[in-house]
Amino acid sequence: MRAPRIHWPRSLRARLLLANLVVAGATLGTVVVAVSLVGPGYFADAMGHRPGDPMGALMDAATRTAFSDAIRNALLAAGLIAVLASIFVSVALSSAIAGPVGRLAAVARRIAQGHYAERVPADEQGEFGDLAASFNAMTGSLEATEQRRLQLVGDVAHELRTPLATLDGYLEGLEDGVIQPTTATWQLLRTETARLTALVNDLQELWRAEARQLPLTLEPVDVASVAREVVERFAPQGSSRRIAIDADLPDGLVARTDRGRLAQIVGNYLSNAIRYSPDGSTVTLTAQRAGSLVELAVLDHGPGLTPEQQSRVFERFYRIDPSRTRALGGSGIGLAIARALAEAMGGSVRAESAGPGTGSTFLVALPRAEA
Repeated sequence: MRAPRIHWPRSLRARLLLANLVVAGATLGTVVVAVSLVGPGYFADAMGHRPGDPMGALMDAATRTAFSDAIRNALLAAGLIAVLASIFVSVALSSAIAGPVGRLAAVARRIAQGHYAERVPADEQGEFGDLAASFNAMTGSLEATEQRRLQLVGDVAHELRTPLATLDGYLEGLEDGVIQPTTATWQLLRTETARLTALVNDLQELWRAEARQLPLTLEPVDVASVAREVVERFAPQGSSRRIAIDADLPDGLVARTDRGRLAQIVGNYLSNAIRYSPDGSTVTLTAQRAGSLVELAVLDHGPGLTPEQQSRVFERFYRIDPSRTRALGGSGIGLAIARALAEAMGGSVRAESAGPGTGSTFLVALPRAEA
């Protein structure tokens, strides 16, 4: 037969009160048992009664009755005081413990409803202060994530609007006979569909990289050989604008990385550098050992970056000059992909610049491996 289940109060205040009453009752019960067992003997010794004492025998019944009455009254008074003290302590403890917990629960419910700007007071000391600070930090992270999500939705919608509007306008013109189906028209439509396809592919690549769902083969890779292959691939793109790619790549630098993903990062850097560099300038690609890391850097002579831009340039869809970047054909997430790939391989990325008009340097650091 299953024992009956004890139903505890749901309120923390009620649980504290019940716990204090149980402690008081257990303490009082212990005192009652102890006094009942040893009290009469001590009382008899204190009265000077000894076995065989005639006077002690005559007074035994009366004194025991008086002693029992006194003990009973004292225990009743002690019990009443213990109950009142338990209630008082419970109220005080519930205010000190249940109060902050209740406020935390109320704010948590507000956050669950989407109010991510909510915070709890962090003026408590000790564990409650630490809990409040950690809770606020978590809430701040959720708020930042929600803001990035909303910005991402808006950015994707903005990026899709232009090519879709172009496609819709030309298709409507073709349907109405206003636009003739010439080779140039079909090429323009293909260009816009290719732009949409590239954007969707980049978004999928970014999502997979940030979710750590990209297949990676981490192995010792000669950084110089990978970088030279990428330079050869981008040389025609630079030469069309008389931009030279200068590579300073010493041999013997081996990183533990994925060869294809490393080439993708360097390619994103070079593509970005060529896009922003003025005609006739030089883009420099270097590699060096930095402690336990191998660091590659792409330096350009473009518009440069402010400190605020350096901290945000790897964010999704962040654009230093939105109108200029769209005119140059960038999707706005190439650097975000580079950061996600580097972090997935145990590395990091950063941007450096002395300020606007001084050019920029984009770096990726990866764990070094023995050759």
